[in-house]
Amino acid sequence: MPIIALSADEARRIALRAQGFLGAPDRKAGVRGVLRHLGAVQLDTISVLARSHELIPYARLGAVGRDTVEQAYWSDSHAFEYWSHAACILPIEEWPHFAFRRRARRARGHRWHVLQDKERSTAAVLDRLRADGPLTSSELGGAKNGGEWFEWSETKIAVEWLLDTGEVVCTERRGWKRVYDLAERAVPDALFHDDLDDRECLRRLVELAGGSLGVGTRADIADYHRLKGEQFDAVVADSGLVPVSVEGWGKPAWAHPQALASEPRGRHRTTLLSPFDSLVWDRPRTERIFGFTHRLEAYVPKPKRIHGYFAMPLLAGGRLQGRVDPGREGRTLVARQLSLTTPKAAGAMAEALWEAARWVGCEDVRVERAGDEREAAAVTAELAARRA
Repeated sequence: MPIIALSADEARRIALRAQGFLGAPDRKAGVRGVLRHLGAVQLDTISVLARSHELIPYARLGAVGRDTVEQAYWSDSHAFEYWSHAACILPIEEWPHFAFRRRARRARGHRWHVLQDKERSTAAVLDRLRADGPLTSSELGGAKNGGEWFEWSETKIAVEWLLDTGEVVCTERRGWKRVYDLAERAVPDALFHDDLDDRECLRRLVELAGGSLGVGTRADIADYHRLKGEQFDAVVADSGLVPVSVEGWGKPAWAHPQALASEPRGRHRTTLLSPFDSLVWDRPRTERIFGFTHRLEAYVPKPKRIHGYFAMPLLAGGRLQGRVDPGREGRTLVARQLSLTTPKAAGAMAEALWEAARWVGCEDVRVERAGDEREAAAVTAELAARRA
């Protein structure tokens, strides 16, 4: 069959719809629907307006309550935390498809830290969880070894090893600490197995990534769940994904059949994106689709930052039209630094800032610094108009 040819604009709109930014949001499915649709929601320690896993559904659904977000993720055995693109919240129904990764961890024998007495330490953790129910590492006996932050205690190493290999599962985050439980207790019986072979696990994850991205290159699709290129190659022919060519990409690409079944249409979201949002978490893909270079600068020394500590891209009209590094001072949301790709984006930036402010309980918005004085004045004027 001839390869389907997509324009760059068609690929962009397919990607937006696949990620939940084009068309009416599925409010009935809510946060859980967003998680199932994306297949993975990345976690990160940084909290500015909110933590990243809260910003993900907010960007798609609007001002959903933060307690509602946590409840949706962590109640009714709906999700679990495991290693996907990074540490991610994953739909519980995908537990069997990460068996290949659990087996690989077991075969390796350790992750970063090596247990002094693996049998004794892991047995002690399992006995505590069996007797006392879900616990944090502190409740199990302490996470740190009294030295540097990375010097874990034997208990912490043991419980993380059990998490890696699937004997325990993270059932929620409490005060940003992982809460561990026995996998046999936390995972529904019908899903609690490692029966699928590696090939079937990989085939499913490639299919899932293709559906979540809509269209992508080999690197795009493999990176979504941190697969190797050769793992993608081994199963793509059986994944159901359709080979396509995309104008300007210069590389082979694949699309999910559902992404090609109808033309992407509907209302575009105007919102601020977490740097860990799956729409933009892959820098080369973001540059290729949106012509927008974005880098998280939280770990860049302050004097070398260009756009700020936690610069959030502005999505408006289906394009990335600027970015802002937000902060809070009392009940005021402060745009510590912002920039626009076009002067016409001032209104969209003001709209996104006001929506974010109301979501986090702020009553005002102020621009502290912008790319130039005209941008600061334009956004400030738009903010004032909306305040009035």
